Amino acid sequence: MSKPTLMQKLAILSDAAKYDASCASSGTSKRDSTKSKGIGSTEGSGICHAYAPDGRCISLLKILMTNFCIYDCVYCVNRSSSNVARARFSVEEVVKLTMEFYKRNYIEGLFLSSGIIRNSDYTMEEMVRIARKLRMEENFAGYIHLKTIPDASPKLIEEAGLFADRLSINIELPTDIALEALAPEKKPRDIKRSMGHLRLKIDEHKGEARDRAKPAKFAPGGQSTQMIIGADGANDDLILGRSENLYGNYRLRRVYYSAFSPIPDASSRLPLAKPPLMREHRLYQADWLMRFYGFGRDEIVSGGSADGMLDLAIDPKLAWALKNRGRFPVDVNKADREMLLRVPGFGTKAVDRILSTRRHRSLRLNDVARLCHSVEKVRPFVQALDWTPGGLTDRENLRGLVAPKAEQLSLF
Repeated sequence: MSKPTLMQKLAILSDAAKYDASCASSGTSKRDSTKSKGIGSTEGSGICHAYAPDGRCISLLKILMTNFCIYDCVYCVNRSSSNVARARFSVEEVVKLTMEFYKRNYIEGLFLSSGIIRNSDYTMEEMVRIARKLRMEENFAGYIHLKTIPDASPKLIEEAGLFADRLSINIELPTDIALEALAPEKKPRDIKRSMGHLRLKIDEHKGEARDRAKPAKFAPGGQSTQMIIGADGANDDLILGRSENLYGNYRLRRVYYSAFSPIPDASSRLPLAKPPLMREHRLYQADWLMRFYGFGRDEIVSGGSADGMLDLAIDPKLAWALKNRGRFPVDVNKADREMLLRVPGFGTKAVDRILSTRRHRSLRLNDVARLCHSVEKVRPFVQALDWTPGGLTDRENLRGLVAPKAEQLSLF
């Protein structure tokens, strides 16, 4: 059989990387690639699109170094027992692809993961060599995100942090029991130990504000992780509980949720159907409420069903509000920021605008309409200078009034 070409490898290893959701490039400094001469394209094998906090769309070369793997994780399409086409990039090939794509303005950075070849240290060492070569020999100034190997040597992971903008270690599944059952070669304690070590190194390299000599930058974009949703029986309460623990104990920048996708020749231990994508979306919304809106996990889950699942029909903030109507209406002219953030339809920017505007004058409902995205959703939960919802907040059919309307899908 003939040796695969570089483009054939790219097709295989970019497709193999599509299951990893944690490729966002937020948390690092903005780099402007528009100053270089020439024309660029953002379409092609291996190019994925991520979004920074300021809304910029960022193109990344997202690939595996190899999809060969000595592990046999039941849920992974690249497991050792899987019958898929295999390929492997050399260090030089990954560097060449990255630089050629970058110089042509196709990408702004690299997201690199890998199957485990030989052992964890060997795999991690190869990935570090790629990052080092890009930075030290090619003077690559773009974004680099490395998916680290949990049980690799701490020294290798520390070196990776000196060259990468972000490091991530996948927690894989919501519970340790599920991970031990479906990925027996992976140990929860190794993953947690590596996350804890990364947190310490990131904190160590931040230094103090008064320091004259700043320590070398170490993974300035922090660390992230990914959980597969729907491969085991964990409910949303368990999933959000794990996320709450990760944010609190390891100071993760992001937890990504990836809905399980059925794979070829799957084990009978896996579900036959994938979970609804809306479940993944609701988990992201709930995650956002915990991180930026001051909600506790128990509050969010209380808005869903008794079995610990979020309501798929409405967003978790609206679900909470409907079950806590006694907290409403909220006076937009008097309420504090914490309570304003709990109003369905108010985002952080809308709340900041309200707080800024009311310093100068009292707000009417029309003012609120200009400051938020949808006043119809907000109306039953607020009062303003010229508006009070009266009995609207307590109406039995309120859910039907504020919930998104079902849409008839077009066949053409």
